Amino acid sequence: MDKQKPKLGNQVSEFQVSKKELIVGSIIATYIAITPYLFTLWEGVPAQKTWDTFLFTYTTIYYFDVQTLVWTILGKLIPLFLLIIWMFTNRNWWYHVLLVPIAMYVYQILTVLNDELEFADENQILYLLPVMAVIIPSIYLLRAKMFNKLNDAGKTMEELEEELKKKPSSFTDYF
Repeated sequence: MDKQKPKLGNQVSEFQVSKKELIVGSIIATYIAITPYLFTLWEGVPAQKTWDTFLFTYTTIYYFDVQTLVWTILGKLIPLFLLIIWMFTNRNWWYHVLLVPIAMYVYQILTVLNDELEFADENQILYLLPVMAVIIPSIYLLRAKMFNKLNDAGKTMEELEEELKKKPSSFTDYF
């Protein structure tokens, strides 16, 4: 029984990455790698009520000083940034669920920017309900379809996930 070995050239071509994918992946990896540095940018902001720069002057009303405001905003922007990267680079069928924490962080950032609020996270769930009302049923329907196909076709879970993976070719394919 003579079995032919697969050609090495075919195996290598499966793992080749285009120049564009390599550049985009390198940029994303660099952004992820510098997030600890980005979080420490608050240390460069003065611990005063007013921050004067050549571009603008900002005076905080709600916070003790501008440094506290920037620390709070960065504490919400960095996870939001990482969640957005995760959503756009995720190939699993459930990646739309990431919209829920993304919406939560966007709401928290808007709340922080509204200096006149007394309790920042008080009614957050009310603003997230419309997002969750769309996302949760759609994910449940995807899951139900997936298990129906799994039971009917006799496929393994890995084969079905591979079939459902979305491979967008451009930025607009994510929506």
